[in-house]
Amino acid sequence: MTRPLLLRGDFDAMSVRAAARAAKDGGQARRLLALAAIYEGSSRTEAAKIGGVTPQIVRDWVVKFNAAGPAGLIDPKRPGPAPLLTAEQRAALAAVIDSGPIPAVHGVVRWRQIDLCQWVWEEFQISVSRQTISRELRAMGFRKLSVRPRHHAQAEGAIEHFKKGFPARLEEIAAETGIAPERIEVWFADEARVGQKNKLTRRWARRGTRPSAPQDQRTASTYIFGAICPREGKGAALVLPRCNLDAMNLHLVEIAAAVAPGAHAVLLLDQAGWHTSARLVVPSNITLVPLPPKCPELNPTENIWQFLRDNWLSNLVFRSYEAIVEHCCDAWNRLMDQPWRIMSIGLRDWAHRF
Repeated sequence: MTRPLLLRGDFDAMSVRAAARAAKDGGQARRLLALAAIYEGSSRTEAAKIGGVTPQIVRDWVVKFNAAGPAGLIDPKRPGPAPLLTAEQRAALAAVIDSGPIPAVHGVVRWRQIDLCQWVWEEFQISVSRQTISRELRAMGFRKLSVRPRHHAQAEGAIEHFKKGFPARLEEIAAETGIAPERIEVWFADEARVGQKNKLTRRWARRGTRPSAPQDQRTASTYIFGAICPREGKGAALVLPRCNLDAMNLHLVEIAAAVAPGAHAVLLLDQAGWHTSARLVVPSNITLVPLPPKCPELNPTENIWQFLRDNWLSNLVFRSYEAIVEHCCDAWNRLMDQPWRIMSIGLRDWAHRF
């Protein structure tokens, strides 16, 4: 008859039970309680009944406990099935996703899961399901995101060049105006058209259904001339019937009134004709800085318009022009009541944290 293994002598029943109480793993606690019974003089058969196993398994627990203490009774994490793709294959897949499909070669303008499954088969002769390719993409840090629009004729490097030179441009304006750099307010301005032909936004609904929303086909519209100062969480806007030079002059007066006393506003805006006209009357406390052509992503006011439309100006039927104006004013005033929202949407590292 096999002689039972002795338990290590630097533990006793009390210390083993204390370790069982502190254990986070249920299996480890059960095994420790069985060994504590042995320390108290119980037989291996009785300890096996406590652990719900056979005496041979109790012997295995004793071996592990003697070698590594309580930690030796924790089940190691199981490795699971071997991955279908190697590290090199994942790197190749990531490079293909980053570069995007070639329509003439791949037949699609954006990658779908089924397209990537086909690509993996053609490249590596590995058959994967859509669920598998989805897990692989998420494990590599990919997500299906909304794309940011970029003008097709945007000059290469225009955005990076503007961001890099912006701090120096602010220093020049501070020197020209004699204003301390900390008294310079960075503003962004833009215009948005809001009309009866309104956009529809996403909304929560049950799976398998397609929710509906009212949509008007009439064409009455107005314009919001809006400007924000993200660092201060403030803005200035006018709702006007036309988008022209006269309207822009009125907007500049409104912005000038919102600039803090003794401060100077650097107003960034696109190069629309009414922004660059020689007949534009620019207040003394404002300096206009045109953004590079065809680079709307540099202007966070574009994101302000998206926020207003998504939350307060969509899925509506405007009864009249006056109703459009009323809703636009209400939406802007609600935004002005949330300065933290303006900061969250409008702050940019290149403009405020250089």
